[in-house]
Amino acid sequence: MSNVMQEVEERSRLAGTNKFELLVFRLGKDAHSGTREIFGINVFKVREALVMPPITPMPGAPEHVMGVANIRGQIIPVVNLPAVAGCVPSGLNILLVTEYERSVQGFAVEDVEEIKRLEWSRVVSAEVSAAGGLVTSLARLDEDDEKGRLALVLDVEQILRLALPARFKGGDEPMQAHDVQIPQGSVILYADDSGVARSQIEKALAHLGLPFVGTKTGKEAWERLQVMAKEAKAAGIPIRNKVAMVLTDLEMPEMDGFTLTRHIKESDVLKEVPVVVHSSLSGSANESHANSVGADGYVAKFVSDELARAIAKVL
Repeated sequence: MSNVMQEVEERSRLAGTNKFELLVFRLGKDAHSGTREIFGINVFKVREALVMPPITPMPGAPEHVMGVANIRGQIIPVVNLPAVAGCVPSGLNILLVTEYERSVQGFAVEDVEEIKRLEWSRVVSAEVSAAGGLVTSLARLDEDDEKGRLALVLDVEQILRLALPARFKGGDEPMQAHDVQIPQGSVILYADDSGVARSQIEKALAHLGLPFVGTKTGKEAWERLQVMAKEAKAAGIPIRNKVAMVLTDLEMPEMDGFTLTRHIKESDVLKEVPVVVHSSLSGSANESHANSVGADGYVAKFVSDELARAIAKVL
């Protein structure tokens, strides 16, 4: 597995180029159709891939949690990913150790195939394609778009909330009061491809009394911003009287958050609009990449108060 997980430094330089790398794996046969679909997860979420270590069962564990594993002295829960996705594997041979929303957990999978470097433009929203469910997007792995393979990019936020509900926030937690003011008629524009994340964000913004407009991809957010810029110009008002701030995820179909931020900061009209990156890709490397493309703030998902503080700070 060492070959699969090398060259991390090179991958980190993809930030801002609208490219990413997808770890492609198998979960077995679909329990209903009998097909063996290809699945994927962003390499940035994966710490390492290991031959399945010993698993210690835990009495009373949630339905899809196999138990815990000792990974280099750290005890982590192990989720049976095929069971969550409704697949029947020939065996659970590989453990993907992932870091997500400041927590570490393992996903048991059937097999890991390869790492594919792709442009986000080759990824489409699953909501548009009606795939939905536990899949957030579909990635075209081959150059032949008509006959090429498709990888189902899993909605990790949704999966972890199903498998490990006690470890993740729902957005309903009590929040401290934050005095945040924006111009009358202005809104917060946010972009996130996960339905779970959108629900959390909207609860936090509503608690702050801030009007918002939601988008599901960086491309959709960029197109909406361009319309707002034209409207502001036609009305003879500053752009921030239309959009007070942009809140963006990093991993999104069609255009990622790094690229969206760079476009905003390179625009003569939009560059004054603050951008806060809100991502499950926690860590200093991703924060420094966000800063390098001009982000005004960075907050890891998901703690309502921390998101509120980050918004209050830039506004």
